[in-house]
Amino acid sequence: MRFINLTRQSEIGANSYFLEIEGRKIILDAGLHPKKLGEEALPHYRRIRDGEVDAIIISHAHQDHIGSLPVLMRRQPRAKVFMTTATARLTDIMLHNSVNVMSRQRDELGVASYPLFTHREADQARTLWQEVGIRQRWSIDGERLGPSDPEMSFEFFHAGHILGSVGALFRADGKRIFYTGDVNFFDQALQKRAEFPEERLDALIIETTRGDRALRPNYSRESEENRFLKCLLEAFARGGSVLIPVFALGKTQEVLTMLHRFRSSGLLLETPIYIGGLSTKVTIVHDQLASQCLRNYEGLQLLDTLTPFVLSGREVGTTQIQRNRLYLLSSGMMTENTLSNQMASRFLERPEQSIFFVGYADPESPGGRLKAAKNEQLLQLEEGGNHLRLLCSREEFDFSAHAPRELLMEYIEKTSPEVVILVHGDPPSLEWFKRTISERLPDSKVIIPEPGKEYRFE
Repeated sequence: MRFINLTRQSEIGANSYFLEIEGRKIILDAGLHPKKLGEEALPHYRRIRDGEVDAIIISHAHQDHIGSLPVLMRRQPRAKVFMTTATARLTDIMLHNSVNVMSRQRDELGVASYPLFTHREADQARTLWQEVGIRQRWSIDGERLGPSDPEMSFEFFHAGHILGSVGALFRADGKRIFYTGDVNFFDQALQKRAEFPEERLDALIIETTRGDRALRPNYSRESEENRFLKCLLEAFARGGSVLIPVFALGKTQEVLTMLHRFRSSGLLLETPIYIGGLSTKVTIVHDQLASQCLRNYEGLQLLDTLTPFVLSGREVGTTQIQRNRLYLLSSGMMTENTLSNQMASRFLERPEQSIFFVGYADPESPGGRLKAAKNEQLLQLEEGGNHLRLLCSREEFDFSAHAPRELLMEYIEKTSPEVVILVHGDPPSLEWFKRTISERLPDSKVIIPEPGKEYRFE
């Protein structure tokens, strides 16, 4: 087995990893770094010769895992590309949105290399993807295999992160190698928890996103959702509305599902809900696959049931903010020029209004800075914008779509791999896992793979 970390730094960024098993060469995911521009946003694809890869495995449709897929396919034209049906539908939407974002950044920031691919190239890439079901064995050449076929194979397992997300198990020459992708071992409002193989593994490539913090004592998803409802009702009682910065893919649908539960239980009145256009496109896919994917509330049609209004970028600065409104607007980190950033600028100086954070925000992002700010502090949400005094209420909730480190460690101990390769984590998370695994599984070899460095294992 040969492994190369194609990310440019040991961090959560443009996730992509090279894996060679029995001479077959595979790339796991093809991300784009959310905080970098141009060539620096890409994985280090030059580390692999053009045209030598046999297969590309996509774990799920978040930008940091699929954002450079057309670029990789251009460099590896003979590689088969495998993903679930849901991931294919969502990736198609997200790549076209990425072209729009990069085109705007070219004009506004002068990034001459943008867009890195075109709408036409995204369409052409879509025609070459092979959709693969969960718990089915496939060859790297794209042929369905039986359970006893001796050929090298891969098999997808439900990862519980977002719609269509999977981990991938590779079998070859009696060895079992598992890549988790992004995983959640908790049930979410909509997505059911991961169902991963639990037999002993020879090698485990595992995400470490939440390794830098312990799970809050007595935490439960149900109690957190109930606290969310309580804070919503308190915000409405103050005569205000609530802005919830969300990722268009995943977090929007999770919050909509919570609101459905509250409404159907009679705990929340049918207050108007507003979402953005990209969130609407993604939610349409969730509704179309509502009876075909492993999830809670099978068959639930979020758009028909909740009837949210769609808010455009042209409207967000002028729409009247009335009482008892819910604004579920992307981006989740309140990036400049997004709906959530623009709406937040109208909320900050109004004490009756509230902003609820339901997901991760990079500390350097506008959302991260707003989270860390003190009451009445002057805050600038976009470069060159006004300095606004922070008077609105803020709340933060733990609805992470990533497994906490305690449950990841349980899985590592359960599968007792000979080799553990730690990825998708910032340095403090990686170091916590390396130290803890070394203490609990002293016979396991633990690797934090340096970017670009080749590792070989028997």
